[in-house]
Amino acid sequence: MYPNPKFDESNLKVLENQMSYEAMMNKKYNLYASYFNDAQLKILCQNSAEKHKENYNNLLNYIESNHKSTF
Repeated sequence: MYPNPKFDESNLKVLENQMSYEAMMNKKYNLYASYFNDAQLKILCQNSAEKHKENYNNLLNYIESNHKSTF
């Protein structure tokens, strides 16, 4: 798979920023989904929210499983 380098502070900051972005987009798409009455638009927003949640969780799992020694 990938090598297991230790993250320096700047790399962790980039991942932290990306995780914040993914969390924000998840919240926004869930909010947008609540605005729509059209089923297709609601589902589109819900699917987008779920994808951003998956992205967030994937980043978190990557950090936790591969870089425990940096915490």
